Amino acid sequence: MDPVQYIQTLASAARAAAGVLAQTPGGARDAALRAGAGALRDAKAALKAANEKDLTGAAGLSEAMVDRLHLTDARIEAMAAALEQIAAQPDPVGATISAINRPDGLRVEKRRVPLGVIGIIYESRPNVTADAAGLCLKSGNACILRGGKEALHSNLAIARVLRGALAACGLPEAAMTVVDNADHAVVTAMCQAEGLIDLIIPRGGEQLIRAVAEAATVPVIKHFAGNCHVYVHADADLDMAERIIVNAKCQRPGVCNATETLLVDAAVAEKFLPRVAKSLIARGVELRGCDRSRKLVPAMKMKKATEDDWRREYLELILAVRVVDDLAAAIEHINTYGSHHTDAIVTESLAAAETFVAAVDSSSVMVNASTRLSDGGVYGLGAEIGISTDKLHARGPMGAEDLTTYKWIVTGQGHVRT
Repeated sequence: MDPVQYIQTLASAARAAAGVLAQTPGGARDAALRAGAGALRDAKAALKAANEKDLTGAAGLSEAMVDRLHLTDARIEAMAAALEQIAAQPDPVGATISAINRPDGLRVEKRRVPLGVIGIIYESRPNVTADAAGLCLKSGNACILRGGKEALHSNLAIARVLRGALAACGLPEAAMTVVDNADHAVVTAMCQAEGLIDLIIPRGGEQLIRAVAEAATVPVIKHFAGNCHVYVHADADLDMAERIIVNAKCQRPGVCNATETLLVDAAVAEKFLPRVAKSLIARGVELRGCDRSRKLVPAMKMKKATEDDWRREYLELILAVRVVDDLAAAIEHINTYGSHHTDAIVTESLAAAETFVAAVDSSSVMVNASTRLSDGGVYGLGAEIGISTDKLHARGPMGAEDLTTYKWIVTGQGHVRT
């Protein structure tokens, strides 16, 4: 089938399903989420078998991409647990944001409603299939999911399980669809399906996100890169700072909330940099530093950083390092080179923390915590549909509430305009 016709067919069915979900009580949607969690656990062997087909064909993918692709027992359990956490949250659909009674007796209410049909375009991570479907169902939206061809078997297997749970609970299977066509023209067709798809959310590398944003006539929520920073302030607890930066860089370097640049205040650089460099190098991290940093760490252990290094999202065990004069210089560096994703300060100074939080223009700002904690699950959202670095509609990890909009409901007693 022609890609445009193919997407129009899927999206038309999804729009009809969205109309059903918008009128489905929250308890029924929660029951389907819990049924999906149980079904994922029951289908663990089948899901791993499908994933093995994808892993067998993963030659040529980066180590980070293969890590994202792999479905382990723990990750399948995490998908199921996330659906249960989402089900346990308050229902955002129909929630009253504000309401006032006007002096003439007119009642004006702002109420949350679903967006409608959401398209998610993503790479490699099969868990996104379950997370996205769960958050869309919780928020009363239908979804069309287009994962990368490298994860096609895994994504389709997860979809079969979750669509079965929807059907068993009396909800339309078309509320959750995985695109089974690997033709890139399908992505363009999704991005331009105005009137059928209400929002596109791309998840993946910067190249994918920019391509989607440039092709789309449908609204897009995006983040282009995760160039995250940790700044070690003059008043930092250095033991804490070392734990945080090692975790932020090394715990899982191939994800968007891993730290890519370490900024160290000049007041503690001589004491802190040699010790943290030793810890990082022992874990296989390649360091690229400014001239001031390299004077404190043997040149053979730290390469010279270029201007490009300050802007890089490495997604591997490489870390840019810079000594900065003070808090103001750290803030200036982050706002100049950062991607507005997640940035952290380590300090025991409340005043410094408050200044950093107010001045750093990022969707998540951490105080004495690793950038790796920028995550929907950690924030209590159950899962996330993505992390937005945009400023309109939603920012940071997006949960079910972020997949709603609102409508005005005005109730009168025969009121007319005079």
